[in-house]
Amino acid sequence: MPLRLSPTDYQNLLAVAHATHDPRQLHRAQALLWLHEGAPVDEVATRLFVTPRTVFRWRSRFHARQALELPERLADGPRSGRPKTVSGHIDTLLSAVIDGDPRQWGYHSTVWSVPLLRPYLHDVHHCKASRRSVGLALARLGIAWQRPRSDLARRAPTWRQATGGSNEASQAARGR
Repeated sequence: MPLRLSPTDYQNLLAVAHATHDPRQLHRAQALLWLHEGAPVDEVATRLFVTPRTVFRWRSRFHARQALELPERLADGPRSGRPKTVSGHIDTLLSAVIDGDPRQWGYHSTVWSVPLLRPYLHDVHHCKASRRSVGLALARLGIAWQRPRSDLARRAPTWRQATGGSNEASQAARGR
Protein backbone atom coordinates (compact mmCIF):
# COMPACT_ATOMS: atom_id res chain seq x y z
CA MET A 1 0.00 0.00 0.00
CA PRO A 2 1.62 3.31 -1.07
CA LEU A 3 2.05 6.17 1.37
CA ARG A 4 -0.34 9.08 0.81
CA LEU A 5 1.33 12.46 1.35
CA SER A 6 -0.45 15.78 1.22
CA PRO A 7 0.81 18.14 -1.51
CA THR A 8 2.36 20.34 1.20
CA ASP A 9 4.14 17.40 2.83
CA TYR A 10 5.35 16.23 -0.56
CA GLN A 11 6.81 19.64 -1.45
CA ASN A 12 8.39 20.01 2.00
CA LEU A 13 9.97 16.55 1.78
CA LEU A 14 11.36 17.40 -1.67
CA ALA A 15 12.83 20.61 -0.26
CA VAL A 16 14.42 18.70 2.62
CA ALA A 17 15.81 16.04 0.27
CA HIS A 18 17.45 18.71 -1.88
CA ALA A 19 18.72 21.05 0.85
CA THR A 20 19.57 19.06 3.98
CA HIS A 21 23.12 18.25 5.04
CA ASP A 22 21.92 15.71 7.59
CA PRO A 23 22.17 12.21 6.09
CA ARG A 24 19.51 10.84 8.44
CA GLN A 25 16.97 13.44 7.37
CA LEU A 26 17.88 12.83 3.73
CA HIS A 27 17.34 9.07 4.01
CA ARG A 28 14.01 9.47 5.77
CA ALA A 29 12.78 12.07 3.30
CA GLN A 30 13.85 9.88 0.37
CA ALA A 31 12.16 6.84 1.88
CA LEU A 32 8.88 8.69 2.37
CA LEU A 33 8.99 10.12 -1.15
CA TRP A 34 9.68 6.71 -2.68
CA LEU A 35 6.87 5.16 -0.65
CA HIS A 36 4.56 7.92 -1.90
CA GLU A 37 5.56 7.09 -5.48
CA GLY A 38 4.55 3.46 -4.89
CA ALA A 39 7.89 1.75 -4.25
CA PRO A 40 7.59 -1.33 -2.02
CA VAL A 41 9.03 -1.13 1.49
CA ASP A 42 11.56 -3.90 0.77
CA GLU A 43 12.92 -2.00 -2.24
CA VAL A 44 13.19 1.27 -0.29
CA ALA A 45 14.99 -0.55 2.53
CA THR A 46 17.42 -2.12 0.05
CA ARG A 47 18.16 1.26 -1.57
CA LEU A 48 18.97 2.84 1.80
CA PHE A 49 20.77 -0.18 3.31
CA VAL A 50 18.33 -0.45 6.22
CA THR A 51 15.83 -3.09 7.27
CA PRO A 52 12.18 -2.96 6.18
CA ARG A 53 11.28 -2.60 9.86
CA THR A 54 13.24 0.67 9.95
CA VAL A 55 11.30 2.01 6.95
CA PHE A 56 8.01 1.06 8.64
CA ARG A 57 9.13 2.92 11.79
CA TRP A 58 10.02 6.04 9.80
CA ARG A 59 6.64 5.92 8.11
CA SER A 60 4.62 5.44 11.32
CA ARG A 61 6.64 8.09 13.20
CA PHE A 62 6.08 10.57 10.36
CA HIS A 63 2.29 10.00 10.58
CA ALA A 64 2.22 10.02 14.39
CA ARG A 65 3.88 13.45 14.52
CA GLN A 66 1.40 15.33 12.32
CA ALA A 67 1.28 18.34 14.66
CA LEU A 68 5.05 18.92 14.58
CA GLU A 69 7.19 20.79 12.07
CA LEU A 70 8.82 18.70 9.33
CA PRO A 71 12.34 18.50 10.85
CA GLU A 72 10.87 17.13 14.10
CA ARG A 73 8.74 14.67 12.15
CA LEU A 74 11.89 13.32 10.49
CA ALA A 75 13.99 13.31 13.67
CA ASP A 76 15.13 10.24 15.57
CA GLY A 77 12.74 8.59 17.95
CA PRO A 78 13.54 8.20 21.62
CA ARG A 79 16.36 5.74 22.20
CA SER A 80 16.97 3.39 25.03
CA GLY A 81 20.36 2.83 26.53
CA ARG A 82 22.63 4.27 29.10
CA PRO A 83 22.53 8.07 29.24
CA LYS A 84 25.70 10.11 29.10
CA THR A 85 27.12 10.45 32.57
CA VAL A 86 29.96 12.94 32.56
CA SER A 87 29.56 14.94 29.35
CA GLY A 88 29.08 18.56 30.30
CA HIS A 89 29.03 17.71 34.02
CA ILE A 90 32.80 17.65 34.37
CA ASP A 91 33.27 20.93 32.51
CA THR A 92 32.28 23.00 35.54
CA LEU A 93 34.33 20.81 37.88
CA LEU A 94 37.44 21.20 35.74
CA SER A 95 37.03 24.92 35.16
CA ALA A 96 36.86 25.44 38.93
CA VAL A 97 40.14 23.63 39.61
CA ILE A 98 42.25 24.04 36.47
CA ASP A 99 43.84 27.36 37.47
CA GLY A 100 44.81 26.06 40.91
CA ASP A 101 47.81 24.10 42.06
CA PRO A 102 47.43 20.29 42.14
CA ARG A 103 49.70 20.17 45.22
CA GLN A 104 46.92 21.64 47.36
CA TRP A 105 44.94 18.46 46.60
CA GLY A 106 47.89 16.25 47.57
CA TYR A 107 49.22 15.52 44.08
CA HIS A 108 52.95 15.64 43.32
CA SER A 109 52.76 17.94 40.32
CA THR A 110 52.68 21.67 39.75
CA VAL A 111 50.40 21.59 36.70
CA TRP A 112 47.19 19.75 35.85
CA SER A 113 47.23 17.17 33.08
CA VAL A 114 44.60 14.75 31.82
CA PRO A 115 46.20 11.76 33.59
CA LEU A 116 46.15 13.79 36.83
CA LEU A 117 42.63 15.19 36.41
CA ARG A 118 41.11 11.71 36.14
CA PRO A 119 42.09 10.64 39.69
CA TYR A 120 41.13 14.11 40.96
CA LEU A 121 37.61 13.72 39.55
CA HIS A 122 37.35 10.22 41.01
CA ASP A 123 38.82 11.02 44.45
CA VAL A 124 37.18 14.38 45.07
CA HIS A 125 33.92 14.24 43.10
CA HIS A 126 33.38 10.44 42.90
CA CYS A 127 33.06 10.75 39.13
CA LYS A 128 34.70 8.25 36.78
CA ALA A 129 35.80 9.82 33.52
CA SER A 130 37.90 8.44 30.68
CA ARG A 131 40.99 10.18 29.32
CA ARG A 132 38.98 11.04 26.24
CA SER A 133 36.15 12.61 28.26
CA VAL A 134 38.58 14.75 30.24
CA GLY A 135 40.47 15.73 27.09
CA LEU A 136 37.26 16.69 25.30
CA ALA A 137 36.10 18.69 28.32
CA LEU A 138 39.38 20.62 28.33
CA ALA A 139 38.98 21.26 24.60
CA ARG A 140 35.42 22.55 25.15
CA LEU A 141 36.84 24.91 27.79
CA GLY A 142 39.50 26.10 25.35
CA ILE A 143 42.35 24.73 27.44
CA ALA A 144 45.33 23.12 25.74
CA TRP A 145 47.18 20.67 27.92
CA GLN A 146 50.50 18.94 27.55
CA ARG A 147 52.16 16.39 29.73
CA PRO A 148 54.72 18.24 31.88
CA ARG A 149 58.36 17.65 31.02
CA SER A 150 61.11 17.57 33.61
CA ASP A 151 64.48 19.28 33.24
CA LEU A 152 66.19 15.90 33.39
CA ALA A 153 64.72 14.98 30.03
CA ARG A 154 66.52 17.84 28.24
CA ARG A 155 69.63 17.06 26.22
CA ALA A 156 73.04 17.93 27.58
CA PRO A 157 75.02 20.53 25.62
CA THR A 158 77.55 17.82 24.70
CA TRP A 159 75.08 15.13 23.65
CA ARG A 160 76.49 14.88 20.12
CA GLN A 161 79.94 14.12 21.48
CA ALA A 162 78.51 11.37 23.65
CA THR A 163 76.85 9.77 20.63
CA GLY A 164 79.93 10.05 18.40
CA GLY A 165 78.62 13.02 16.45
CA SER A 166 80.45 16.24 15.88
CA ASN A 167 79.79 19.82 16.80
CA GLU A 168 81.77 23.06 16.54
CA ALA A 169 83.59 22.56 19.86
CA SER A 170 84.82 19.06 18.98
CA GLN A 171 85.87 20.18 15.48
CA ALA A 172 87.87 23.07 16.94
CA ALA A 173 89.55 20.72 19.43
CA ARG A 174 90.68 18.47 16.57
CA GLY A 175 92.17 21.47 14.76
CA ARG A 176 89.84 21.62 11.78
